[in-house]
Formats: sequence, structure tokens, C-alpha cells
Amino acid sequence: MTPTEEPSPGYARRWWVLATMTVCLLVVIMGNTILNVALPTLQRDLGATQAELQWAIDGYILVFAGLLFTWGVVGDRIGRRRVLLIGLTIFALASVLAAFSSSPLELIAWRAVMGIGGAAVQPTTLAVLTNVFPPRERGRAIGIWAGTAGIAVAGGPLAGGAVLQHFWWGSVFLVGVPVALLGIVGVLAVVPESKDPSPGRLDVPGVLLSIAALTGIVYGIIHGGSGAGWTTPGVLVPLVGGLVLLALFVWLQRRSTHPALDVSLFRNPAFSAAAAALGLNFFALLGATFYLVYYLQGVREYSPLQSGAALIPVALGMAIMAPRSSGLAERHGAKAVCGTGFLLIALSFLGIQLLDLTSPVWLLVAVLSVQGLGMGMVMAPATESIMSVVPREKAGAGAAVNNSVRQIGGALGVAILGSVLAASYSGFLGSSVDALPPGARAEAGQSIVATLEAVREVRGTGDGDAARAAVEIVGPAREAFVSAMHVTAVFTAVAALVAAGVVLRWLPGRRPPAGPVTD
Repeated sequence: MTPTEEPSPGYARRWWVLATMTVCLLVVIMGNTILNVALPTLQRDLGATQAELQWAIDGYILVFAGLLFTWGVVGDRIGRRRVLLIGLTIFALASVLAAFSSSPLELIAWRAVMGIGGAAVQPTTLAVLTNVFPPRERGRAIGIWAGTAGIAVAGGPLAGGAVLQHFWWGSVFLVGVPVALLGIVGVLAVVPESKDPSPGRLDVPGVLLSIAALTGIVYGIIHGGSGAGWTTPGVLVPLVGGLVLLALFVWLQRRSTHPALDVSLFRNPAFSAAAAALGLNFFALLGATFYLVYYLQGVREYSPLQSGAALIPVALGMAIMAPRSSGLAERHGAKAVCGTGFLLIALSFLGIQLLDLTSPVWLLVAVLSVQGLGMGMVMAPATESIMSVVPREKAGAGAAVNNSVRQIGGALGVAILGSVLAASYSGFLGSSVDALPPGARAEAGQSIVATLEAVREVRGTGDGDAARAAVEIVGPAREAFVSAMHVTAVFTAVAALVAAGVVLRWLPGRRPPAGPVTD
């Protein structure tokens, strides 16, 4: 500590606090990504449709994104330690109930409750670190925090695949329960309470507007991506309505004497560009994870465990690079580091063009490793750029903005890239789907997993002629999916190049070295 820095509560235990926050972060991120490898199993065992599978993922994202800002503001007022304990408890209980769901709709409902708990935990972990660590150590702490997020994104599918080898689909939700309990113990033992010392009157209209706006925007994105059509009223009304409410929220916050969010922060290029960078990073990450799992299980016939293991290079790349990227940003500037990261991300998605029905494993590992390294270079410097301009007492609201753009970016990635994938797959598959019974064609034409499941059901009927006709669609379906994946990966690469342009234009460059200290 320098003589001008006042130690924060918990400073002496700051590394134990960081360890606890990484455990809490693992719980909520793995609780979401662990479901990815279970989607084909859910489709078979629970009889879920493609739309229900989408909502099993997006129901969590919708509630999570809608409540992120609210929980951030609440944490600033009632205490972040308290909010962590509430969120972890809700998440653990909902995970247990989701594991024993008897229908897709029940699962979707409990996933939404998991989103309530996750929204309380994830931004609060970052707010706690911002309060405990002084500025000179904060970049390193956020780098480790971001690396943990990377591990969780790919570690979730690996853990899910491992338990699915031996247990039923619901077991994927039970994996995080003991980790959540460990997080609760850690929070009680080492995390100090922190809050805004003079929060003023709660901006209730602003909080409610933020919930309605974020929920409307994310719902519109998800519904549009599910195949409903981007120009239909069911998509346009919530999407445009959400944007209008967001504009009203900004207008009210600018005029409020006690704003829930200081919207003038967005006038800072470092803040706005960093927020855009995080959103685009998660657009690529979650969108790509969504279609890569289908490639691995549907085309390459990997087991859930094998497909989870195949995503390890992404996690390792982020885990290795995220803690180091903060030091790189100090030496070379966030602009250069994040820009290079997005160029690597774009290169990795162009590399997906090399993947086909029989590509060697080393090629997949190389492509995903480059993707992970690039994403690791973006996450920590962009997060630090956001949090460095937010006052410490408003860290919860700042962290909520950070996580809101991540979730909106991720929802856009799954929705938009999912739409591109489904439309491309249907187009490449063409009339081949006519080999299936009429009742199965619509669903089978939307995804490779649905096609293979329809073939399996036809083979189970015992009708020899129909079974032989259905089996003949398997080869064309896999080739159609690979072609569709190539098209979708090009869209992802373009998004990464746009993000590179944004950060190279607006993120700050290398900071000048500090001058000598004078008395």
C-alpha cells in the first residue's frame, strides 16, 4: 500500500477473498454452460422439442440478464456479502429442483429461478474484488477472475459430460450444489461486508425500468433467434419496447438526483468501447459453444464427455491468457491487447472452415486454442477498463453493467448465430428431409440432433423400408450441418473483426509512465 491509499476492509485477506469469489463465479457459470452437452440427452430422455431446449438455456439467460442491474444496485445498498449469500442459496435450491424436473416446462421454470440466484452472484463477485483490492493490484485480481470465467465456460461441458457417462440427465444440475455450499462457507468466513455508505433514496422507477427494458430486449432477441421471424409482432414488440424503455431509463437517470446508474459513464470512450468489446466477445463465445457442441456430438459422434473434453483448449487458452493480459495491457495498452485478441478470435473462426466430417483432432485443438487465447486477451483488460472508471461505492452497479453486456452479447450470439445455423442447415439439407415421415420433417429440418433423433425413431418402428430411407439421410444431414457451421463461423469472424475495429478506435492506448513522486 502507498501512503495515500487507505486499506479497504478485508485487504489483509484479499487473496482468500479472491479464491472465494472464483468459487462463487464457478458455480453460476458452470451451472449455465454445463447444460450444453446435456441437450441431446434431454431431447431423447425428456422428450424436449428444439424450442424447449432453446428455452432451457435462454430461460436462465432471460431472467439473469433482466435482474443483473437490479441485484447490483441492491448489493450497493444492503451489502454485497448479504447478496452473495442470498444468491448462492437460491441458485443451489433451484439446481436441486431442476435436477428432478418431470417435464421440459418444469425444467425451464427452475432454470429461470436459477437465473435469479445467478444474477445476484456474478456481478457481486466483481464488485467485492473492486472494493477489496487497491487499484495497483486490481488488474491482476480481475485477470484471475476473468480466467476463472473462461475455465467455467468450457469446464461446465466437461463436468456435464463426465456425470452423464454414469448418471441421468438431471445429475448435471447437482454438480454445482456442493460447490455453492463451499462458496457460502467461504463468504461467511473471509468476505467483508461492503456497501455504498451514502446510497440516498432508491430509484425504484429506474430499477423497474431496467428490469422491463433488459427483459424485453433479451426476450425479443431470443424469440427472434428461435425461428419466429425477426419482423413478427412477437419479436418486434418486446424488442422495440425494450429499446424504448431503455431510452426512457437513460433519460430519467440523466435527470435524477439519485440515479441508479450514472449514465454519463458511457460518455467515457474507455467505458463504452470496453462494454462493446465484452458484449462482442461473449457473442462469439456462447454462440460458438452452442454450435460446436452439435458438431461434436451430431457430426463427429462424440459422447457428452468427449465433446466436453474437446472444449478444454478454449478454457485453457482463457485461463492462461486472462491473468497475463492485465500485465500486457499495462505495458502496451488495452487497445493493442484487446485488438490483437479479437484478431486471434477472427482467425480461429476462419480456421473452423477447415473442420469437416473427418478432421484430425489436433486441428480442432489448434483452432479452439487460438480462440481461447484471443478471448482471454479481451476479457480482463476490457473488464478493468469498465471498473476503473466506476466509483468504488457504486461497484455493484458498475459490475452489473459489465455482466449485462456479457449476457446480452451471449443471448445475441445464441439467437443470431443459432438462426443463421438453423436457416443454413435447412437450406443445405433441402429435400433430403423428405425421406422422413411428414410429421417429423419440420422439427428434423431445424438441427442435426433433431434429424438424427427422427431417424432413430423411424428405425425403432420396425418398418424396414422406412428405416432404410431414413438412414440414407444421415450422411447428407452431417454434410449439411458442416456447411451450415462454416457459414455461421464466417458471421462470427466478421463480428470479431468489427469488435477489433471498435477497440482499436476507442479503447485507450498505453498509459504514460507515472512521474517521480515529490514531497
